[in-house]
Amino acid sequence: MRLVGPNGEQVGIVAIADALRLAQEADLDLVEVAPDARPPVCKLMDYGKWKYENAQKAREARRNQSHTIIKEMKLRPKIDPHDYQTKKGHVVRFLKAGDKVKITIMFRGREQSRPELGLRLLQRLAVDVEELGYVEAQPKLDGRNMIMVMAPHRKQQAQPGRVRRHDEPVTEGEDPTEEPPATAASA
Repeated sequence: MRLVGPNGEQVGIVAIADALRLAQEADLDLVEVAPDARPPVCKLMDYGKWKYENAQKAREARRNQSHTIIKEMKLRPKIDPHDYQTKKGHVVRFLKAGDKVKITIMFRGREQSRPELGLRLLQRLAVDVEELGYVEAQPKLDGRNMIMVMAPHRKQQAQPGRVRRHDEPVTEGEDPTEEPPATAASA
C-alpha cells in the first residue's frame, strides 16, 4: 500500500505490517483514505481528532446556513379596499424582513367560475410591492385556491465612496453623487 505521513508527506509503498508498526510507534492510527486506488492509499493520523474537526466544520456550516421562512397571506377575490391595504402592509413588512410570502386567494361558491378576478388581484399586489420583492412563482390555480409566491430582492451591494448625509445641502450645478470639497472643519 502507498503510505502518507501525518504531515501529508509521501512515505512511499510500504507493506501493511510495516505501516502498522510505524503507526504504533508514532501513537497514530492507520486510516485507509483511498481504497479504490492501485495500490490503496493509507494515512497516518489521529482518527479521533480528525472526526472531531470534521464534526466542528459541519456544525459551523449549519450555523452559517440561512433559513428561509415562508409567510402566508390569505385574501378573497372581493376584498374591501381598506382590507387590501392592510394585507398589502403585512406583505410589505414580511418582504422587508427578508421572508418569502405565499399569497393565497380563496374562492368560494360562484367565485370559482371567475379565476380572472383572483389573477387580477395578485397581479395588482405584485405591482404594488415590486420595489421590495419579485414574483418567484407565478399565480396558479390549485383547487379552490390561487397561489403566488413572492421573494424579497437580494440586498444591493453598498456603493464605495462617500455617502452624503440627508441634511447636507446640494448647491446648484453640483452633482449630488460627487464628494463635496473638504472644508477646514472636516479636514
